Amino acid sequence: MKLPKSFYNWISLGGATLAIISFFIILFLLLISMLYSGGSSYIGLFTFIILPVFLVIGLILIPIGMLRKTKNDKKTTAPPEQKKWPIINLNDARYRNAWLIFSIGTLLFLMLSAIGSYEAFHYTESNRFCGSVCHSVMEPEYTAYQNSPHARVACVECHVGPGAGWYVKSKLSGLYQVYAVTTGNYPKPIPTPIENLRPARETCEECHWPEKFYSRKLVSQKHYLADTKNTEWDINMEMKIGSKYEALGLKEGIHWHINPDVKIEYIATDKKREEIPWVRYTNRKTGKSVIYQSPDTTINVDQATESEIRTMDCIDCHNRPSHDYKPPQDYIDNAITAGKIPKGLPEIKVATMDVLSQDFPTTDSAMEFIESEINNYYKLLYPEIYDTAKATIDQAIEAIKAEFKKNVFPGMKVTWKEYPNQLGHLNSAGCVRCHDDQHVSKSGRTISRDCNQCHSIVAQGTPGNMEQAPALESLEFKHPVDIGEAWKSMYCTDCHQQLY
Repeated sequence: MKLPKSFYNWISLGGATLAIISFFIILFLLLISMLYSGGSSYIGLFTFIILPVFLVIGLILIPIGMLRKTKNDKKTTAPPEQKKWPIINLNDARYRNAWLIFSIGTLLFLMLSAIGSYEAFHYTESNRFCGSVCHSVMEPEYTAYQNSPHARVACVECHVGPGAGWYVKSKLSGLYQVYAVTTGNYPKPIPTPIENLRPARETCEECHWPEKFYSRKLVSQKHYLADTKNTEWDINMEMKIGSKYEALGLKEGIHWHINPDVKIEYIATDKKREEIPWVRYTNRKTGKSVIYQSPDTTINVDQATESEIRTMDCIDCHNRPSHDYKPPQDYIDNAITAGKIPKGLPEIKVATMDVLSQDFPTTDSAMEFIESEINNYYKLLYPEIYDTAKATIDQAIEAIKAEFKKNVFPGMKVTWKEYPNQLGHLNSAGCVRCHDDQHVSKSGRTISRDCNQCHSIVAQGTPGNMEQAPALESLEFKHPVDIGEAWKSMYCTDCHQQLY
């Protein structure tokens, strides 16, 4: 097949070679991905993003080389007359072949570009792309996500959501993230993008309709004390999510905060929104507003920008819906309850908490430390158990390691303390960011700290010796370890944040 002389130059030939090689590699990878659906996450990255770039570059080099060759030929050969436009003579086999190749190639390129763009779009929206491509950076988030209640909800459903505007915004933001990962110029741990998250009404409320979450809910928690017998301590609570009667809707209860007739606004003085000295309540029906402030606040609301005053929504309490890193006491309690860690192993809770209170430079060092310390603990204090029930100890060690790797990532400096869960008030400030009896209005009213506003304790204590509340009443909280009345004046976080 004859082609124009201008095609025969190193630039055009190199471009054609690059385009052809890229094209056939793309076809090969497509075949691999169809035959092996569980292939590497990087196949999609190369198939739909990296190789198409080389294909396009190769195609662009072909006309560039041809134009350059034509220009150089004109310099060496004086034409009989100057023409502003090239002559395309389809009676000439060279031009006809070039025209056919160009036409057919353009159609194929446009068709493949459309298919490739569609596949590239879906690939960049996939969970694999979000969690696996930048494995070392996103490992904590992806691991926590896979063990969350939202494990079957695509990452982009919350982080991007519907609409072209947010899609473009997310991809522009992603350009810097690619640069940061490529150059290693990213913080450890990765900060939560609080300012860039979509409003909950555009994400969470697409599935969770607040106006229909009225009913109260019974929550049962099982804990284990750090003693010889790993004493079980249960607490059953009625969570007052909505009103006592469903027909009353959101007139009271925890979800009253997002009642359509109510508007709660606040100003936080830190990026994690843990320090909230100013709160404004507005009754949308009457228009009446009440401002509550901490006594030591210096906030001048008249000078505050619109971005600093935030309207409360779901994510202010449910701030770790898919990336929840649990503290050791929680994930070890859960492992004991599930039977992964044998409850009958004496002082396993004590031994585990001692080990997990350490900071580790790497995951490998943590694994070695857990194994050696637990083994040494029983070898020294319980030699008879170490000799006769080593398999039980090994089972506990493997379970501790597994739970650790789901919640702690030394390489990225990720622990539960870096990403506190504000749902509650035990391990993080949570509710008491506002409900602390310290936020006072001009009339002297405070935002109450009374826990019974949100939940009632139905039963508590050790199995077989549970203290039960009378019908429709609530028990006073009893601390599993005797600390007297201190729990009434202290915050739970005063101790629990310092334990581990």
